[in-house]
Amino acid sequence: MDRKHFLTATAGAVGALTLAGCGGSDQETDSVRFAADPAPDGTPRILNAGGGFRTEFIGYMAALTGKPRPRLCYLPTAAADRPSAIENWYTYCGPLEVDAHHQEVFISSYRMEQSWEEVFLSMDGIVVSGGNTLNQQAIWRAQGIDEVLREAWNRGIILGGASAGSLCWFEEGTTDSRPQRLTKVECLGFLPGSHSPHYDGEEERRPAYHRLIGSGELKPGWACDNDAGIYFEGTEPARFVSTREGAGVYYVDLVDGEVVETAYPTEAIERA
Repeated sequence: MDRKHFLTATAGAVGALTLAGCGGSDQETDSVRFAADPAPDGTPRILNAGGGFRTEFIGYMAALTGKPRPRLCYLPTAAADRPSAIENWYTYCGPLEVDAHHQEVFISSYRMEQSWEEVFLSMDGIVVSGGNTLNQQAIWRAQGIDEVLREAWNRGIILGGASAGSLCWFEEGTTDSRPQRLTKVECLGFLPGSHSPHYDGEEERRPAYHRLIGSGELKPGWACDNDAGIYFEGTEPARFVSTREGAGVYYVDLVDGEVVETAYPTEAIERA
């Protein structure tokens, strides 16, 4: 679904929404563009962030596609297709030269004219929302969306997101999707090892990640502060990026029975 149809569908339920226009269609100012070096066509790519996948990260993803006006789709499953999350997506896209869409999963056959394959494989990039990773994974598997996302990744459609939208691409990681405490969640496994988002944004994230890796419950892996992320080509990191000074990326490993955390400096996402 695009912005126009979202506004029409939600106006009665949530009131009139005031959103910035996507692709500059109803803006007088020039569109913001970001600098990036696109990989060869067909390269599997993922751009994740610990938290804060807003205009800068979306713009960087758009630049990575190499397209002048890429089709980007927001998949808010982890946020239970919440209208406010979708509204924010279109607001973040407002300054960018992108063709923005979103796809809900709480759907009816009578309102859904395309298959999951037709929707997602027609995009240049797919951004996954934050929210409940455990529920996201269960719904995707029930709907077969997990396999369509793997096909998209294999075709070189760039995938990304923050929080649950970052965690979902790894084999496993830490989640707050269950009551009382952070626990392990198994995810899609496109990227090897484990992941922790919100590394500096939530007090329990770092100690819980260290504890679970130290005990062997989690594999070693990557942790990202809010506003920091990793751009993967294939399954290897190609660049560490951030939108905030001091936001970092870390690899947490188990060496001779001791948890070892290695910090990687990030580059600021820059405007073109």
